[in-house]
Amino acid sequence: MISLSKGGAWLINGREVIEAGEGTEALLQNKLGSKAISQEEAAKNTMAYRILEAHNTSGNMKKLQIKFDRMTSHDITFVGIIQTARASGLEKFPVPYVLTNCHNSLCAVGGTINEDDHMFGLSCAKKYGGVYVPPHQAVIHQYAREMLAGCGKMILGSDSHTRYGALGTMAVGEGGPELVKQLLNRTYDINMPGVIGVYLTGKPAKGVGPQDIALAIIGEVFANGYVNNKVMEFIGDGVANLSVDYRIGVDVMTTETTCLSSIWTTDIQVKDFYAMHGRPEEFAELNPGDVAYYDGMIYVDLSKIKPMIAMPFHPSNTYTIEELNANLEDILADVEKKALVSLDNNKINFTLRDKIRNGRLYVEQGVIAGCAGGGFENICDAADILRGKTIGADEFSLSVYPASQPVFMELVKNGAVADLMATGATIRTAFCGPCFGAGDVPANRGLSIRHSTRNFPNREGSKVTNGQIASVALMDARSIAATAANKGYLTAATDVDATFTKPKYFFDKTIYENRVYNGVGKADPSVEVKFGPGIVDWPKMSKLTDNIMLQVVSVIHDPVTTTDELIPSGETSSYRSNPLGLAEFTLSRKDPAYVGKAKSVRDVETARLGGACPMSDTGKLGEAFRVIKQEFPQLDAHEIEIGSVIYAVKPGDGSAREQAASCQRVLGGLANIAREYATKRYRSNLINWGMLPFILPEGELPFDNGDCIFVPGIIKAIKEKASVIPAYVVKDGIKEFELRLGELTDDEREIILQGCLINYYKSQLN
Repeated sequence: MISLSKGGAWLINGREVIEAGEGTEALLQNKLGSKAISQEEAAKNTMAYRILEAHNTSGNMKKLQIKFDRMTSHDITFVGIIQTARASGLEKFPVPYVLTNCHNSLCAVGGTINEDDHMFGLSCAKKYGGVYVPPHQAVIHQYAREMLAGCGKMILGSDSHTRYGALGTMAVGEGGPELVKQLLNRTYDINMPGVIGVYLTGKPAKGVGPQDIALAIIGEVFANGYVNNKVMEFIGDGVANLSVDYRIGVDVMTTETTCLSSIWTTDIQVKDFYAMHGRPEEFAELNPGDVAYYDGMIYVDLSKIKPMIAMPFHPSNTYTIEELNANLEDILADVEKKALVSLDNNKINFTLRDKIRNGRLYVEQGVIAGCAGGGFENICDAADILRGKTIGADEFSLSVYPASQPVFMELVKNGAVADLMATGATIRTAFCGPCFGAGDVPANRGLSIRHSTRNFPNREGSKVTNGQIASVALMDARSIAATAANKGYLTAATDVDATFTKPKYFFDKTIYENRVYNGVGKADPSVEVKFGPGIVDWPKMSKLTDNIMLQVVSVIHDPVTTTDELIPSGETSSYRSNPLGLAEFTLSRKDPAYVGKAKSVRDVETARLGGACPMSDTGKLGEAFRVIKQEFPQLDAHEIEIGSVIYAVKPGDGSAREQAASCQRVLGGLANIAREYATKRYRSNLINWGMLPFILPEGELPFDNGDCIFVPGIIKAIKEKASVIPAYVVKDGIKEFELRLGELTDDEREIILQGCLINYYKSQLN
């Protein structure tokens, strides 16, 4: 079904793969003769390399400084981004910037918090020359596919699922500060990423959908980090056997592999897509060169993929539906055991085996939604499976969210909406809520199957500390429809007899022409930005001092910590434009004591800045200062910055949201300590908010929750690019241990020294 090369691989003429190893050089020489090229030169023949080269401004392909062609954000990120850019000297948007309203679409009951954010966005689109997509018109990524993507282009988005590789566009999802840099005509600075080939062969079986292919790949590559922070390049004969809608469905889920970006070969089907959407000039044929080298190869035989399910609580927790149904007791018991790690072991009585009814798995809810599930073909195929059937009048419910108004309107015209409604399903407007916990929240202990992007703990609305738990499993729309046809009993789409009508899609752009504000190239400085009471400026953040004292306020031993656990999604969305209000939710579902502890540390730092001596503090920090002073008598306690720090084994999997870092900073956080960081974007968010992304070498953890850590000479260490930074934990005296910062660009070093990105830009304006 899926296999991975053990090392690099050569692609010859787009068809033949030769894995690197003993005898490879002779084999290549025999095949290529005088056309043989070096590995270094062949690596330049990937599509990814060529696109990155065209957008790199550094002149050095090992150290990239990328300028993107276009950008996009949604309404729980664009307020903070624009506010940061405004504070840093923004005059107008330098590239087309699309502001969609698909996350905070549901305005607060009894208030106008979310709609205030929308009006802020519209006024900024007018003032700075952007595009404003009103609520319910399109989810961010569908609008980008329809109106923003272009072959050979690069798009930066403040959402982790910014993936348009199937349309020949290299897209990257990052935290807000990286978009701020682009708005201020700066660059996105990264080392040249590795490129992993994804070689597709065969044709999917009837009933197998794009989510099945994606989940099968994620299950093979997530845990081993095979594509972590690399670019996935989709090639092979199998690409032509997939419609563009199908390719998009696979592509959007590449985010869950933790790759940096993706790119696919393009063909006549992609050309037709751009022509249908009224943008034929955006098409260009993309293929690797005659001889291309990849850092690894994923082989996918599409014909052997079966309907898949990703069980709680991660998209990589994958099984075929067939094997799950055949081994329900054993697999559900194993899923429950794995879940204990995410649910703090025995704090809640979690079970899935109570879903077994008459030997079959019963689920209470089905959802087909968003950038992954809400595509035209997914919904049409689901309607074909359900036509003439009913979902029943029991617990099971089915909700369908078309990804955009043009898709919705075409589904109305071709009758798919009527067919679905006749079964008992409800049809909603374009909204990302089911993906991040703000829509279709299941009942306590409920199990929901969703064609959406994530099934992390808490994302579906659970509050474990309150004894509330629900679960989401990810599936393809076709198998969700098959399950709905069986009134909630888990069923693979390959097990039902359905005729897929495959109606043609007709895109009607007048919906957008009538409703979307397009101010590109029409910035009007006279427009006043509209603010609501829920839009609050960032608090002042101080420059780093040469010596710092950190107090550990949370220790998380989970193998991976998601951004949802660092700052919950869902009901917190209305606070996204209020840094102080949002910060109150930090780690609330993982470590409820965190906020209070972090504030106590921040209070000591606030007192220090006001002239008080930290050594007079009666708590652990005061005690630590007195111990440190004995060992370092020359220190002035008034000049030692105080901050909190969290430890997590591997934090940052999941969303690009900057708030996972900025909320810690608002509460006085100065650093994270980790064995490694799950994604590049989370580490970048820490840096851009002035936090030290420390790495702790393998070994016994030298500190406990509540301990104080003294790091002397941190400014000198940053400026001199020290590889090892001495630190001292205060515990029965002091004990030295080593921290590392990893590679930082010169700009990143200066951002940390200045205290945050806002300070960094202000220092350059002065």
